[in-house]
Amino acid sequence: MNRIITMSILSAITTTLTSCFFGKSKTVEPAVSVQSQPSGFYAIAVKTLNGNSNLDLSAYKGKKILIVNTASKCGFTPQYKELQQLQDKFKDKLVIIGTPCNQFGSQEPGSKEEIETFCQVNYGVTFPLTEKLDVKGSNQHALYQWLTQKTKNGSLDATVSWNFNKFLLNENGHLVGYYPSTVTPLSAELVTAIEK
Repeated sequence: MNRIITMSILSAITTTLTSCFFGKSKTVEPAVSVQSQPSGFYAIAVKTLNGNSNLDLSAYKGKKILIVNTASKCGFTPQYKELQQLQDKFKDKLVIIGTPCNQFGSQEPGSKEEIETFCQVNYGVTFPLTEKLDVKGSNQHALYQWLTQKTKNGSLDATVSWNFNKFLLNENGHLVGYYPSTVTPLSAELVTAIEK
């Protein structure tokens, strides 16, 4: 009896800690006033992984966009495989953008060449990758300022809690969902949101 009670308590504690550490999914329908205005998202300047040019976000108008902060040495790194499968499955209506980040446990220490090779050789990644970005803190990139602040995106406030957090934008460049690391790319929750 005591063992059953102890196991129940441990399970509750684990669930609570996971929610606190990795966050909870948030999905929203943008307000009508936001929906009717052009999205400022497409004007954000973010460099490609090689750092030689800007990624033209406006080229993705009309598609859903999934932005994921990535790392090569993380327990969630195998999600690269599902991200590529998701990109292949929805290639006509979705683009995934990976944003390498070294802010969580220094799990993305590599150079741009090392990151690119790692992603291609191990996971066959074909979706665009940006240069390394700060996704939180005093040097937070403008892209993540927009993604995490309701005053900028018009939809929700969020905190990037670890590697492989996911932000989903609709075809008009409006933020419609945030998914923590524990929501895998091929989860029913995320796939359903993309299929809408």
